[in-house]
Amino acid sequence: MSILDENVVDIIGVDPKKGLARLVIADHLEWTNPVEEHLLLLQEKINSYLCFLEGGELQQHYPDSKGCRCEIEIAMKYEPSSEALRFIGKAREIIQGSGFDLTYQVS
Repeated sequence: MSILDENVVDIIGVDPKKGLARLVIADHLEWTNPVEEHLLLLQEKINSYLCFLEGGELQQHYPDSKGCRCEIEIAMKYEPSSEALRFIGKAREIIQGSGFDLTYQVS
């Protein structure tokens, strides 16, 4: 599972003791031209994760997640481009407006 599997949540981790549920997007793609295609894939994947969260599927499949703060994390293999960082910043604002958070890390 990866960013290429649009309607699949790649990784889910729930830690009820910390009050955190993390949904991870596995992004193994390089940030080379055309960056727009990569951003579109990322946008579609994020939208799919939001539908999963807003539709209550997380709590349905992971009852321990009830009451947890939910975070979408983009786990990237490659350092994001400046255009990608701008996109992530805008996406974070929208996601936070829905009551969730968006983070990223480069491994």
